[in-house]
Amino acid sequence: MTNSNKVVINLALFGRSQSGKSSAGNILLGSTDFHSHFAPCSVTQECSLGRSCHLHGFMRRAGQEIILQVQVLDTPGYPHSKLSMQHVKQQIRKALEHHFGQKGLHLALLVQRADVPFCGQEVSYPIQLIQELLGDAWKNYTAVLFTHAENMEEAGIKENEYLHEASDTLLSLLTSIQHRYIFQYKKGNSINEQRMKILEKIMEFIKDNDYQVLTFK
Repeated sequence: MTNSNKVVINLALFGRSQSGKSSAGNILLGSTDFHSHFAPCSVTQECSLGRSCHLHGFMRRAGQEIILQVQVLDTPGYPHSKLSMQHVKQQIRKALEHHFGQKGLHLALLVQRADVPFCGQEVSYPIQLIQELLGDAWKNYTAVLFTHAENMEEAGIKENEYLHEASDTLLSLLTSIQHRYIFQYKKGNSINEQRMKILEKIMEFIKDNDYQVLTFK
């Protein structure tokens, strides 16, 4: 946070290639800062920070309107079609130190497609990255963002049914991070409405964590 009537929240996106990280980042920012499109290879090659415009009237505190600004760090996914695990790790570590070194990170979002099973060896890579880069406190600063949830909805599956049928690996992860998760839908709602719903959930997580941040000095 900066002054008494402005709040800046710092977020970082993690996840496998083609999980929808850059697209999710654009929704959070309300912009097209991050390059995002379908491809048979990994699209994001390097870390990039995006900043939203000021959101007026998003929240109030002590009867006063609070201005919100969102900063999002987009990162390369892994497994990556061109970059090694070591390269991805080093690049993200440098970006975290550069952008959030002293001001701190409020929340890491592990981006996972809702229409892809959360199981197997590959799902462990983003979690390992988060654990290594955020340290022992990673569970207090991590939430899962399920993208492509409209496909789940089209199949007639509700969120509680989805979680009931989820793999033990996913359920164990959600338990470890105090069930912080968000479903992102791309159909039926306007982009701005999607954005507001996701940001409201993120702010709930950050408030529950007493606005604490993870620093990288």
